[in-house]
Amino acid sequence: MTTAEYNLCVDEYSDGVYRFILKNMRDEERARDVVQESFVKMWEKVKDISYAKARSYLFTTAYHTMIDVIRRERKQESLDDTPNYEPSHDRNYSDLNEILNSALEKLPEIQKNVILLRDYEGYAYKEIGEIVNLNESQVKVYIYRARLALKKYIGSMDAVI
Repeated sequence: MTTAEYNLCVDEYSDGVYRFILKNMRDEERARDVVQESFVKMWEKVKDISYAKARSYLFTTAYHTMIDVIRRERKQESLDDTPNYEPSHDRNYSDLNEILNSALEKLPEIQKNVILLRDYEGYAYKEIGEIVNLNESQVKVYIYRARLALKKYIGSMDAVI
């Protein structure tokens, strides 16, 4: 990949990668750090990456970098220091975006990631599998289970609205 192609990748993919990481981490500063670190890693291997594979490489690198950051933070965090919140929502409250975000937070990490990549970023099942190191069938199963869990959490639209 040339320097011009790398710069084009930054222009085209930085917002999408940032949205994906921010949805997972829910912290703007940490998300920016992960995205920046991902672009640094891509720059270090710029000669080995073709422009056609840059998007996939970038999302894969960002995903794995995010996982590493989360694991490091969990090691440092004490269970006694984290408050125990009970997830719930008021049936009279109608901010659907907030309810959906709350439902996404309840999903297991892998289900949340595949849903975000599929429904928010528009990746194909095969591309998602490459990013999260799963085969296409496993991706479909995780997406199906995540959608069932979201449906169960949110319930009928009448209850939410």
